[in-house]
Amino acid sequence: MIIAGEVSGDMHGASLITELRKLDDTIEIFGIGGDKMSAAGMNIIHHINQMAFLGFAEILKHLPFIKRVQKDLINIIVNKGIKTVVLIDYPGFNLSIAKKLKPMGIKIIYYISPQVWAWGAGRIKKIKKLIDKMLVVFPFEEELYKRAGMEAEFVGHPLLDRINEYNFLTKDELYKKFNLDAGKEILLILPGSRLHEVEKIFPECISAAEKVADEFNLQIVAACSPNIEENFLETISGSLDYTIIKGYTYDLMKYAKIGIVKSGTSTLEAGLLGLPMVIVYKTSYLTYLIGKNLVKLNNIGMANIVAGENIAVELIQDMANIDSIYNECKKILLDDHLLNSIKLKLNILKGKLGTKGASRRAAKSIYSILNEA
Repeated sequence: MIIAGEVSGDMHGASLITELRKLDDTIEIFGIGGDKMSAAGMNIIHHINQMAFLGFAEILKHLPFIKRVQKDLINIIVNKGIKTVVLIDYPGFNLSIAKKLKPMGIKIIYYISPQVWAWGAGRIKKIKKLIDKMLVVFPFEEELYKRAGMEAEFVGHPLLDRINEYNFLTKDELYKKFNLDAGKEILLILPGSRLHEVEKIFPECISAAEKVADEFNLQIVAACSPNIEENFLETISGSLDYTIIKGYTYDLMKYAKIGIVKSGTSTLEAGLLGLPMVIVYKTSYLTYLIGKNLVKLNNIGMANIVAGENIAVELIQDMANIDSIYNECKKILLDDHLLNSIKLKLNILKGKLGTKGASRRAAKSIYSILNEA
């Protein structure tokens, strides 16, 4: 069984399933995932579209549904005689189900670790009791877990493979395909993949982007997550002066002049593709207050965390407003030296994520454990 709860997890899970099937095409896989994991051959028990909630207030509201999903998964594990479960990121749900699976004697592997370095190392003690092996994507995580006495292996980051293998359009092809204005550079908005986050973040971003676009002769493009309908963005934006594009996010990141990017995996992807950006994040006030007291990091943007410095400005909660977003974008666009400096600093990210072949290494490690189970 493989459990991923988000769009990024679906992407990484699909690559993992593809590599597992190369090792053994008789493997049957069940679990939670999205269209990509389904296309790679997994039997979907619940789709990630049903799981797109985050934050303390949201989880409380969805608790009956969460319990039902966990019950469904456990029934499949029992009925199919599943002995090994791979958890991909999504720690709130995955660590909760791990507590139920551990007493059943299930081997539990965690691929793409919970960000214990953000929440405090004390969480490792709890994780150690639940997880048999950590497959981590950042080198510092391997050291962190091994120091705590856990079995951990750094496999590299699967984004390197994804970007390396991606078949990019040329800039001309991208512009022609979506009827973009050849005389204007792109201001790209990446508002995220969770409806309640997009609802909070996108209206501020689009309003700020309009001011920036008018002043610097740019055209606005919103990259729409595959699990969100385009008309949802139109409904909440109060604006029609932008283009919505779904499915070509890497091409947009590569060719855009500047990005307004929701904190998350997108900031790392944008960073690897050299996109100067302003990072934004906004959630419910209760979730923000609780998170602010728990998170032990100075940064929330993955690009900044991995780089170990503030490459991109982060605007969180009340600071993620129209004026602040506009002003930070304006600073970058007015200063060519700053713009080029950001691009140069983003180049260091690739060197911090290991070498290509992460999904293959993770699959080999999982397959060896499958054969022990």
